[in-house]
Amino acid sequence: MIFSEKANAIVGQSGGPTAAINATLAGVISAALDSDKIDVLYGARNGVEGMLREDVIDLSDIFGASDKNEKLERLSATPSAALGSCRVKLPPVDDAANNEKYIKLFNFFKKMNIRYFFYIGGNDSMDTVSKLSAVCDKFDWDMNFVGVPKTIDNDLDVTDHTPGYGSCAKFIATVMSEMLCDTAVYTVKAVTIVEIMGRDTGWLTAASALSAVNTGIGPDYIYLPETDFDYERFFKDVENAFSKHPNVVIAVSEGLHFADGRLVGEGMQSGATDVFGHKYLDGTAKALELAVKERFGCKVRSVELNLPQRCASHIASLTDIKESFGVGSAAVESALNGDSDCMMCIKREGNGEKYAVSYKSVAIELVANRIKYVPDDFINEEGNNVTDKCIEYMLPLVQGCAPYFTQNGIPEFLILSK
Repeated sequence: MIFSEKANAIVGQSGGPTAAINATLAGVISAALDSDKIDVLYGARNGVEGMLREDVIDLSDIFGASDKNEKLERLSATPSAALGSCRVKLPPVDDAANNEKYIKLFNFFKKMNIRYFFYIGGNDSMDTVSKLSAVCDKFDWDMNFVGVPKTIDNDLDVTDHTPGYGSCAKFIATVMSEMLCDTAVYTVKAVTIVEIMGRDTGWLTAASALSAVNTGIGPDYIYLPETDFDYERFFKDVENAFSKHPNVVIAVSEGLHFADGRLVGEGMQSGATDVFGHKYLDGTAKALELAVKERFGCKVRSVELNLPQRCASHIASLTDIKESFGVGSAAVESALNGDSDCMMCIKREGNGEKYAVSYKSVAIELVANRIKYVPDDFINEEGNNVTDKCIEYMLPLVQGCAPYFTQNGIPEFLILSK
């Protein structure tokens, strides 16, 4: 819907943080401040949680001064979610008109004269956008709801890739390159198993293959959740690698599973789940470490990259930061043009030296609660590595070094206070 009168907007961040999510926030802020249709842009503390308790900050005031551009640049270089995040699952929409959470939210929107809603997040966050869009007509208050993609997992459907993925992939490729140098110095037989984030998909683990682009030396094997894991095939792979060199390096996804669906690291995990039913994953590399130790009796270590994967802003991809800002800005433009119940997508217009992207909105129903897996032609026939086509897809996303601010020799970030 196109609104004739000036109104307010709200933006929230949800789900796991990334090194680029604040660049997307900066894009939303920049476009909102430049618009003559938005009066005040509010930032919700901790996403929907903050909206439910009416905990917001005035971003128009914070970024409306003469140093706006400098602040936006520093915000773009700040990791994690500057507004705070949450993992809130809204109730089913069947009886939304009588549901306390929906009533609170729409009373808040009316009270604050909010007509534009921007939610930066991943798959579960798009579920929130979808539900709010679906029940809007029950509360006699017209609004435009736009989802803005964010996830290091790169598993949102329709969009070519997701903001945050490029920077995380760059970090993984860099660390893997450094570890490959480190592990190659000894002649004693050893296996290093590197566990990389990825519950359902192997997009991040696939990025470890980029370490071979410059040197020709990458992980010996790469195992993704898209392929069922088998211990005997794994042991044969390790034996084959040992026949070539003494130091074997293997990259694995945390969500690695057997053909029957059991997780490889299941015995190492707590079994706890979040509100969306997702298990907290860990222990895959450790389980493989113990198995290799028992089978081969050689030196073996497991390395879990863990949180640094998603918060390493010191090595963020310039391409990723620019596109993250661009998709945030495009979301505001889309909403002002009347789009709602949608998510912004990145469309790849070229590859290699001609790599370019554009932004478009797609119906939220095409994205919410769907998963984009690594395609079959990105994985080799043996299921233990990725193909050149996969590398060609990933390589443009890690290009360039994003601006990075330091003081006293350590990082300097922009922290949003009330």
